[in-house]
Amino acid sequence: MKPSPNESKPMSWHSETFESCLNRLNTSKEGLPAEEATERLERYGPNRLEPPKRRGPLMRFILQFHNVLVYVLMSAAVMTGVLGMWVDTGVIIGVVVINAIVGFLQEGKAERALEAVANMLSPTAAVVRNNQRDTIAAEDLVPGDIVLLEAGDKVPADIRLIESTRLQIDEAMLTGESVPASKVTATVAANAVLADRKNMAYSGTFVTGGQTVGMVVATGRDTELGRINAMLTEVQTLVTPLTRQLDQFGRWLTVAILLLAAFTFAFGALTPDVPGHSLVELFMATVGLAVAAIPEGLPAIVTITLAIGVQRMARRNAIIRRLPAVETLGAISTICSDKTGTLTRNEMMVQAVVTAQGTINVAGTGYAPEGELHWADGSKAEQSEIAHLAETALLCSDAEIKQTDGLWRTEGDPTEGALVTLAARAGLVSTATRSAHPRQSTIPFDSAYRYMATRHSDGSDAFVAIKGAPEALLPRCSDLHDGRSSRSVDETFWQAQVDSLASKGMRTLAVAIKKMPPTDAPLEHEDVADGLTLLGVVGIIDPPRDEAIEAVGNCHSAGIRVKMITGDHALTARAIAAQIGIGNGHDVLTGMQLDGMNDDDLEKVVSDVDVYARTSPEQKLRIVTALQSRGELVAMTGDGVNDAPALKRADVGTAMGIKGTEVAKQSSEMVLADDNFVSIAQAVKEGRTVYQNLRKSIQFILPTNGAQAGVIIAAILFGLTLPITPVQILWINMVTAVTLALTLAFEPAERDIMKRPPRNASSPILDGFLLWRIALVSSVLIVGTVGVFLWELARGEALEASRTAAVNALVMGQIFYLLSVRQNLRAAWSRDALGSNPWIFGAIASVLALQLLFTYWGPMTTLFGTAPTDGLAWAWALMVGFLVFGAVESEKLWRRRGSEHRVKSTSGLTKKSPSH
Repeated sequence: MKPSPNESKPMSWHSETFESCLNRLNTSKEGLPAEEATERLERYGPNRLEPPKRRGPLMRFILQFHNVLVYVLMSAAVMTGVLGMWVDTGVIIGVVVINAIVGFLQEGKAERALEAVANMLSPTAAVVRNNQRDTIAAEDLVPGDIVLLEAGDKVPADIRLIESTRLQIDEAMLTGESVPASKVTATVAANAVLADRKNMAYSGTFVTGGQTVGMVVATGRDTELGRINAMLTEVQTLVTPLTRQLDQFGRWLTVAILLLAAFTFAFGALTPDVPGHSLVELFMATVGLAVAAIPEGLPAIVTITLAIGVQRMARRNAIIRRLPAVETLGAISTICSDKTGTLTRNEMMVQAVVTAQGTINVAGTGYAPEGELHWADGSKAEQSEIAHLAETALLCSDAEIKQTDGLWRTEGDPTEGALVTLAARAGLVSTATRSAHPRQSTIPFDSAYRYMATRHSDGSDAFVAIKGAPEALLPRCSDLHDGRSSRSVDETFWQAQVDSLASKGMRTLAVAIKKMPPTDAPLEHEDVADGLTLLGVVGIIDPPRDEAIEAVGNCHSAGIRVKMITGDHALTARAIAAQIGIGNGHDVLTGMQLDGMNDDDLEKVVSDVDVYARTSPEQKLRIVTALQSRGELVAMTGDGVNDAPALKRADVGTAMGIKGTEVAKQSSEMVLADDNFVSIAQAVKEGRTVYQNLRKSIQFILPTNGAQAGVIIAAILFGLTLPITPVQILWINMVTAVTLALTLAFEPAERDIMKRPPRNASSPILDGFLLWRIALVSSVLIVGTVGVFLWELARGEALEASRTAAVNALVMGQIFYLLSVRQNLRAAWSRDALGSNPWIFGAIASVLALQLLFTYWGPMTTLFGTAPTDGLAWAWALMVGFLVFGAVESEKLWRRRGSEHRVKSTSGLTKKSPSH
């Protein structure tokens, strides 16, 4: 009986011998017969990833209008249409349509992430069928096919290796490993994580060296890549906090406006004693009330404020792909970061050299040849102290370091690049050294032997330079070179040195040499089986970025927890995390431990553990989901295909711009142009600034809208002629209020913005403070506006001129309120406010110019029913502005004193010590 398509999925092919694997899939090294391959293709299906079913473009576009705030705006458009204000109707509809188009385009980009996964499959594959080599379309591969791979190939399916020669595969997209994985054919443990399955090659990865013969064990959706594709399809993108808050705010606002309008109309209609309003006039006044209360310009202000945040972040190397993510960043409480290249430099570097004389610490930056040498006690070491070891390591390396555009980079294996850099810091010139000792023969690195050896001429003699894993070389060493003489090797001592370096997160390499007579025969493993002279051990590390250490500290100050999730080993992860300031230096959860936990167990510990090692895509997704279930807002960084599901699930998925795969970028809300953790911290600061400015804009708009609605309500309640008409309300809402409110989007971050804890993302926009501020400012504006209107009528001014004075008083109140609302707690004249936003004063000048046209220019007076006013009316308008300014500044002073009193009380309690 042949296997069904799903039988290959749960199999631990890596723990089976290749003979057993061949038997399970009923195949052989000669390959499948053509007829059998055709039959299996029908049974298993093509080796490709089927795109999921999606909503059509029309439905996606229509759904962009499914939003309560959009319904409110469309209601405003209908009302303005009823009033015959077709220009205003067109403006409101334009805002709604533009927002829908932006959302439609952004959603389309998100769905292309799945297409990017499918495009990672190889187009062709070299196979053996009927004992003959052939090249076929990769989508025609079936389980049981024998595949041939060599350097430069993309792996076309999940493959169990049968034969392998110095095979190395770049699996970074699946494992996050910064260096290619060396492959073998021997079995590995059934519970080995993906990064440790050395006898497997996975679909979509790249062969960087060597060659292999393998058997296909999974195709299409059953591959690791297919499983990630399925996870991407199933993972739901979360609604951003701002979207939730605006939806909630829109619902509240809709209900409030409808109830207020209904109450006002009913009061006017059912109170015959209130003079001055027919039912028609009452209806028009009620419509005016609704128009006054709806913040028509709010969506435009939100969109523009977010767009300004996008530009600010772009200047700091953070590219935003989805607009609401700008604000979400400001509420982030946990950042889950990759290690390699984000928190570290992604540049391997020799940091320590252990010789017979002691340990020498190597300073320097990346692959730059400059660097100082110091003994462990801090005293300066001479280059000659490590020259012999560095020369040997250089000769046994193929990499080069070169300077391009002012930066030093390595060409070749990064670990070898670190050794070449060490030689340069020891005063050696690679070209001269290699010319003086030409290479004669090579044993390339092989994961079975775990070392590389090269033979070189040395005048009339020859010697072998060898580097490799200490556990592979130390038993082969018969003596130790201490710079003057040779002595026996103390394996216990050297193993302790290796363990010490490894505990600091370093990868270790032993360097040795062997003299031998000249020969033309190729170098063999038997030649280096014993008799080696140990020169020392080097510790190599991808060091933390200095700026990342500072940025992590800033995040902690801002109440943001930083977690490291890496594919690297637990020991390395713990050491690097400790250097950066992540975690407590002890607790690390590995992928194997995570597999032993159910979701409830993980949820209990996920907040306490900050370092995760050897993780799989499902585990990264589980970590993010567990954090979110505890109420955390999570930013997740990643660069590989394996990161895509977690990136999509995170509140702000953050992909790497330099080394990130297209799948990771398409699954994320933000892309870091420089792959630097510092850019995330800066983006969080900008996100907090954006939310701060959105709050200020809303604090500005709602009280002024409330004042306009209040003026109409007061007129109806007291039987007054309307102090302002609906069309004049639209002028204030769509021209002056929006012009002034937009300037708040350019406000810089307040001084202590990164000293505050993350805001509660579930708290509503319309909180207790905002309700109080609406009541305070609206009350002053209502009294001032109605007062000016009645005063102008009392001194004999015409209705049009009295209304014009009332509008000018309302606008002047808005101008002075703008100056005050810029600072949440500090005084408007504080150092932080003065001169920090020149757009404010430009906007005030523009609004004053517009009000002069509104008051005195013929076409405007005709359109809006206004009339010229005298200097006294302007003086009263100015007085209303001062009243608003004084009221808000007094409120801020009262809150400042209350805050200072609480701080002093807390400080006094802390200073008291117990008497016993």
